[in-house]
Amino acid sequence: MSQRSIVSLFKPTSVAVIGASDNPARAGRAIMRNLLSGGFSGPIMPVTPKYTAVMGVLAYPNIEALPVKPDLAIICTAAHRVPSIIERLAQFGCKAAIIMASGMADTLDDNGISLLALTQQHAKRYGMRILGPNSLGMILPTIGLNASLAHASAKAGKVAFVSQSAAICTTVLDWANNKDIGFSSFISLGDASDIDFDELLDYLGRDSKTSAIMLYIDSINDKRRFLSAARAASRNKPIFVIKSGRSHEGARAAMIHTGGVRGNDAVFEAAFRRAGMLRVNDLIELFAAVESLAHASALKGERLAIMSNGGGPAVLAADELIIKGGKLAQLSPDLLNDLNQYLPSTWSKQNPIDMVGDANAKRYADTLKRLMDEDNIDAILILHSPSILQQSEQIAQGIIDTYSQHPRKNRLNILTNWSGEDSAYVARKKFNQASIPTYRTPEGAVRAFMHMVEYRRNQKLLQEVPQSIPDNIPTDSATARQLLQAYQNENQLVLGTYQVSNILKAYGLNTINTWFVTDVADAVSVADNAGYPVALKVQSPDLQYKSDVHGVMLNLTSSEEVNQAAHSIIDRVHQVNPNARIEGLVIQKMALTAGTQEIRVSVINDPVFGPAICLGESGTQWDPTQDASVALPPLNMTLARYMVIQALKTNKLRDRHLPLGLNMNALCVMLTQISHLIIDCPEIAEIDFNPVLAAGENITLLDVDVRLHPTGHDSSNRLAILPYPKELEETLILKNGLEVMLRPILPEDEPKHMDFDNALSEEDRYKRYFGVRSKMTHEEMAVLTQIDYSREMAFIATTKLADGQELTLGAVRASTDPDNTEAEFAMAVRTDYQGIGLGKRLLEKLIHYYRGNNTPVLTGFTMFENRNMANLAKSLGFEVTFDMEEHLIKMHMAFDRKNNPTE
Repeated sequence: MSQRSIVSLFKPTSVAVIGASDNPARAGRAIMRNLLSGGFSGPIMPVTPKYTAVMGVLAYPNIEALPVKPDLAIICTAAHRVPSIIERLAQFGCKAAIIMASGMADTLDDNGISLLALTQQHAKRYGMRILGPNSLGMILPTIGLNASLAHASAKAGKVAFVSQSAAICTTVLDWANNKDIGFSSFISLGDASDIDFDELLDYLGRDSKTSAIMLYIDSINDKRRFLSAARAASRNKPIFVIKSGRSHEGARAAMIHTGGVRGNDAVFEAAFRRAGMLRVNDLIELFAAVESLAHASALKGERLAIMSNGGGPAVLAADELIIKGGKLAQLSPDLLNDLNQYLPSTWSKQNPIDMVGDANAKRYADTLKRLMDEDNIDAILILHSPSILQQSEQIAQGIIDTYSQHPRKNRLNILTNWSGEDSAYVARKKFNQASIPTYRTPEGAVRAFMHMVEYRRNQKLLQEVPQSIPDNIPTDSATARQLLQAYQNENQLVLGTYQVSNILKAYGLNTINTWFVTDVADAVSVADNAGYPVALKVQSPDLQYKSDVHGVMLNLTSSEEVNQAAHSIIDRVHQVNPNARIEGLVIQKMALTAGTQEIRVSVINDPVFGPAICLGESGTQWDPTQDASVALPPLNMTLARYMVIQALKTNKLRDRHLPLGLNMNALCVMLTQISHLIIDCPEIAEIDFNPVLAAGENITLLDVDVRLHPTGHDSSNRLAILPYPKELEETLILKNGLEVMLRPILPEDEPKHMDFDNALSEEDRYKRYFGVRSKMTHEEMAVLTQIDYSREMAFIATTKLADGQELTLGAVRASTDPDNTEAEFAMAVRTDYQGIGLGKRLLEKLIHYYRGNNTPVLTGFTMFENRNMANLAKSLGFEVTFDMEEHLIKMHMAFDRKNNPTE
């Protein structure tokens, strides 16, 4: 179904209410009341055989009697009637429906098919879209549409709110109306049986009326579509998300509430972060975030100045700022001199600026004006505590006037905290009406500011150029997969260090020398030959952690100690778990640990997002929700570095500052290589590296536990984010003998791609960009190189120069709409490398890719002046037409069902 088809949901010109009622106790009455009070300009058509009119509006006895085809239908009937109603509406030509009924997935018809499945079948057959079931409805204030069961309507604003919980919807609505905060869209997803977060994010991300998006999430249905849509939308506007189920018990409750799959909360957190979204932890934070989004402009920097009429609140705000990782602005000598002129001699002489308890409206206004003049301040937090002067309202008005009249008001953010209740109420109301964020506590104001800071940092991270992983590190997937599949075929699905050392070596991951024996005598013999001291470990597929049975003995220095330790370990296993199979014993040389640090890395298999990489401290107790920094593969060096920094910042990993301890680059290489291993080898279900010995640039995996999927396991959709498609790399020789590689673009290509773009002649740039344009910025180039392979594709042609440097010669790119109904392409070849067949090879590669991607149509546009492009397209099977009005040449290729182009 096409993304365009949800337009009927957002831009309906007519609405039908199926099951409309005049009975005050019925949903059909509440819906009619809300629709009629909202100011919607199109026809509102109640459908009911019971009444001639509903709330004074002429009613129609059935769907077929409607005078026009409704764009949107709101179904207020009992669940058992919904499937037939959807079928009749779809046949009648209705494009979208909101279903209020609940319990449809659990109720079966006479043939044993659920009411929800029947409804979905009917809707899909006719291309109709469904919001719900179990939806509270939606409110679109900009067009006066209140198609909801909410107790109140929403005011018009620029924040979109989407929630899986109806109760959260009404709570947020109540609060927002009290605060004079409005919405561009207010949507209750319900069970999300059809329209889900991903499609709404795609729509809202492009919606000019929406400047920020808020989500309340219980569960995710399609991880890849969700993350793709969120990553695309978060490049344009902030997305705040509140996710229920942070505790194990809460996650169980959320699963019951939505019927979704229960995932690991730390993995959800990592997914949100990776998509550029900002997570808030509770409704109070959510409300604060809504307030900052509704009223604040984008931050230009992070330096915060705090001004207050009391020292205590200012210190609380400063403490919260520093704890949250924020920055206090430094006051320049000139600023200090100026403030001395009109502040009492007892003022704080530093940031926070304590203006003393008798600060009046003029002192506040003068201080604010001078701070706004300062270049090294990006935001100002203004605090006020009740004082004997009783000037609360005058001070608020003075701030509003000073800020609104200042020439730098659009370059600088202000936030306010008026403490107290009765004395502060009118002042806070004034700030709300003036679109200045205001908060009840100093800490709440700082947390709201830090949401803005985190969003800014996320955007910068999304645009960072990753450092390349060193070339000399191997990635031999063929060897690794061959070994893994051999174990699968033997049904050996739990592997120890000695079994996987060659698999890990294929990815440049080092283990310590390890031997496996099946009896105690052999253990003694191997230890004698290896040389002491040694470690001895039990090998059993039935023990999740060896530590549970004290199954590891370290620093054994003689054959007697090895013999005694082996017998003791075997006895303990039999005592703790008599049924455990003991396959044998593992002997390792003791690693030299002086000056080194032990850490732990695990790859878990999350039921929602698939493989996730966890980094933390070495130890036996391990809960990624509590003990690890988590990231989703694929990782590159930049994302790995961010993961390590997160781990250090949250104390999940502590740098002991040992002589040979943590080396950032070495840790990032290891994490990136583990990511490559996971991506390349779908046979792997989980891995636990515990401990990992970090000794500066040398990292050694001491103990490894690998669990495999059984043979035949479907791993096609296991990754939440599509990795770099290495299989699409292709080397070829052009007609002038030049060897080039055609491959998908990488984030690391940004500097070379900038050189390529700058090397185009003015004429070629004119043709490529349909007019004169300046050089690309870093932010623009980041969008072109950091692509989402599940939504777009860019192939570049590169060649190696004599000095070993890579040169980009050409690029072709295309992106599909969210439902993959059409891809639009654009292409450019470096001016000094044209005429050697490169453009043809690039476009052929793109055609081949989209043919295999089951994309029905590939299109492109070029200027009348670019006849060479049009001729090339025509020679490859495109239908070429001329648009005289737009002065463009259109190139169009349709792929038939057999995936062959039709000319």
